Amino acid sequence: MIRALLIAAAVLAPVQATAQAARESLPVPRFVSLRSEEVNLRTGPGVRYPVEWVFVRRQMPVEIVQEFENWRRVRDREGTEGWVHQSMLTGRRTAVVLGEAGTTVELKRRAETAAPGLARVEAGVIATLIECQGAWCRIEAGGFRGWLERTHIWGVYAQETLK
Repeated sequence: MIRALLIAAAVLAPVQATAQAARESLPVPRFVSLRSEEVNLRTGPGVRYPVEWVFVRRQMPVEIVQEFENWRRVRDREGTEGWVHQSMLTGRRTAVVLGEAGTTVELKRRAETAAPGLARVEAGVIATLIECQGAWCRIEAGGFRGWLERTHIWGVYAQETLK
């Protein structure tokens, strides 16, 4: 019995260490997105802390600003911060189109200011990030794939390159 426990411990220890190393190797801060339609934002890292806010937009980008065990302190584009369980987050990169409610920005065919327009994207739309190079990011929104200037979206850092 003791031998079986020692063997199990020897086998499981490297797996746990590898999983922990993988978690610790991700940079903080970083952007991720919400996995579910409803995600509880808590005042602290655990279920014993009260829910302060509920995010209700699946795939909304948030920025991880702190980690504690399986909990992540996140910030949304308006600056609201709180703790969510890591299982409610995904590494899929998304962005929110910036601007006043009801306004639109032009999605371009190429990463150039003079490029022809492809579609208009309304402020507040959540788009999938495909790639970012220099001042431009290629996104997918509403079935259209095109380029927006990085300054028109929230969910990617100023100097970040995505491929």
